[in-house]
Amino acid sequence: MARGATRRRTPLHRVALATSGFTSVSATRFSQQPDAAKTANSPYSYSWRLSPREKALARRRAVVHAPATYGKSALKDPLVIGFVLLALDIAIWRTRLPPNLMLRFALRLLIFGLFSAVLFGSGMNPLMPAPWPESVPRHLAAQILEVVWWLNGARLLTLSLDALFMTSSWHKERLFQDVLGALVFLAAAVASLAFVLNVPVRGLAATSGALAIVLGLAIQSTLGDVFAGIVLNTTEPYHIGNWVSVDGVEGKVLEMNWRATHLLTGQGNVVIVPNAVAAKAKIVNNSRPSALHGVSITLEISPEERPARVLSALERALTGIGTVLQTPAPYALVKAASVNSIQYEVTAYVDDMAKKAAVNNELYDLCFRHLAAAGIDLRPLAVPAQPRASADRLQRLLSRVELFRTLQGDELESLAAKMTRHEYAPNQLVVASDAVTDYLMIVESGVISVEVTTASGVLEPVRLGPGDALGEAGVLAGLPVRARLTALTQTVVYRLDKADLTPLLKGRPDVGQQMCQLMSQRQDKLLKLGSVPETPALSERTLFDWLRDGMRKLHDLAA
Repeated sequence: MARGATRRRTPLHRVALATSGFTSVSATRFSQQPDAAKTANSPYSYSWRLSPREKALARRRAVVHAPATYGKSALKDPLVIGFVLLALDIAIWRTRLPPNLMLRFALRLLIFGLFSAVLFGSGMNPLMPAPWPESVPRHLAAQILEVVWWLNGARLLTLSLDALFMTSSWHKERLFQDVLGALVFLAAAVASLAFVLNVPVRGLAATSGALAIVLGLAIQSTLGDVFAGIVLNTTEPYHIGNWVSVDGVEGKVLEMNWRATHLLTGQGNVVIVPNAVAAKAKIVNNSRPSALHGVSITLEISPEERPARVLSALERALTGIGTVLQTPAPYALVKAASVNSIQYEVTAYVDDMAKKAAVNNELYDLCFRHLAAAGIDLRPLAVPAQPRASADRLQRLLSRVELFRTLQGDELESLAAKMTRHEYAPNQLVVASDAVTDYLMIVESGVISVEVTTASGVLEPVRLGPGDALGEAGVLAGLPVRARLTALTQTVVYRLDKADLTPLLKGRPDVGQQMCQLMSQRQDKLLKLGSVPETPALSERTLFDWLRDGMRKLHDLAA
C-alpha cells in the first residue's frame, strides 16, 4: 500500500477499534471529539469518521463491555481505593487507635497523602469539577471524595497548627482551637463549593448579606460570648484548675470554651458562667500566687469586752493551729465596731487550696474554745448572763472534755472539787518525753505543743488547746508519755489525780471505755509515726483491749 494512502476499514472493524483497549474510555466519549480532530491531517481521520449507525453500534458495544472493562480489577478502581482509605481514616478517628496521639496523627497524615495521590493520579483533581459527567453514579462518588478531601485536609491542618503553634494553656482551654477550626472548616467548605461543585461563591456571598444581618442579630449574645472568651484567653486571668470567684460564684475552673467557663463549686455542683458575664465581673483568683492562700473568719464579740483581751485570746487560737504558714504570719484585728458588737477578723495562710475548708473550720473551733476559756462571749445576749462561780466554770471546762461528756451534774461537781490548778509560762516544759504521769491534765487556756521523736526527726503532729485532755496513758495503764509537751503561750492546766479518778471509773465503766478509746487512737497515731515500738502484746490483741486490761489492773476494777 502506498505511503499516505488511507486504509479501508469495514464498519465493524472501525466500531471494534472505537471500543477496543486503545483507550480506557468509552467510544461515546471519543465519538464526541471536536471537528478539528477529524480533519485530514488529524490522526483520528482514518478511525473516527463513523456513520450514525456505526456510532449507535459503538455505544451499545461500549455499554455491554464497560462492566467488564471496569470490573477486571475492582481494587484498581480509584473510587474504590478512595473510599477504602476514607473508611480507614474514619476508623482511626473513631476508635482512637493507636493510643499514642502523635503516632495516630502521623498515620492519618500518611493516609491523607495516599488519598491525595489516588485522587490526583486518577483525574479527580479537587481544584476542578469531578470527572465522568456522563456517568451519574461515578460522577457523584467523585464529588463526594473531592469534598471529603477538602474537609479532611482542613481537619489535619487544624491539628497541625494546634500542635506547632498553640501554647499548652490554649490546648486546655480549647477556645482558640475551636475558633481556628471553625475558620479553617469554613474556608474548606467554601473552596469545595467553588472548585468541586462549581457553585458561584461570589454571587452566593452577595445575596447572603441580608441573611448574615439576620443571623448576626439572632446570635449577638453568642457572638458577645465568643469575643469575650477571646479577651479572657488573651489576658489569662485564670487557667484550667484554678480556684476563682467569678460574679460571686467560687469554684474550680473545669473548662473554658467559646461559650462559657465551667466552675466546680465546693458543693460538687457545676456552674456555667457565660464569658460575657465573666469579662464584666470582678474576678478573684485564689490560685495566684500558687503557694499562698488566705483564710479569714469574722467574729462578733460583745462591746463590753476589752479588745486587748479578745485579741490576746484570738492570737492564742492562731498559735494553736499548726497547719497554717508562719510566713506571712497569721493575725487578728478589729474590723468594725457598733453599739451591739465589735467585729474581729482572724486571718491565716495555707499553701494548698485543699486545706482551706479544714483550716476555716479549725479556726472557728479554736477561737470559740479560747474565747470561752477567757470568759468572753461571742456576741451580746439580749439578757445579760449571770456571772458564774468558779466551781461552775470548772464544771463547764469538764463538760467540754470529750471524756466527760456523759457525766451528770453531781459527778462533774465532784470532779471539779478535786482539780488543782497549774500555770506554765511560754516555752516551759509541761511533761518530759517518756515520763509516767499519775494524773490527768485538762487545758483550760493556752496552747501546748506535742512533739514526738521519730527516725526522720522531731515532728509536731498536734497542738492542744482549751478542753483537750492529756496524760491518760499513765492514768489508765501506767504507760509513759511518748511525746514532749511544751507550753507555747501562757497556759493554765488543771490536774486530776489517778486516785481521784478510780471511784469514777468503778462507778462509770463507760468513762473508762472512752478513755481507752481515746488513748488507743493516740497510740495508733504514734505507732504510724514510728515513735512507739510495736510490742508482741499489741500484735496478739487489739490495742483497745490491751489498754482496757491495763486500766482494770491499775485501778483494781472488775472484769
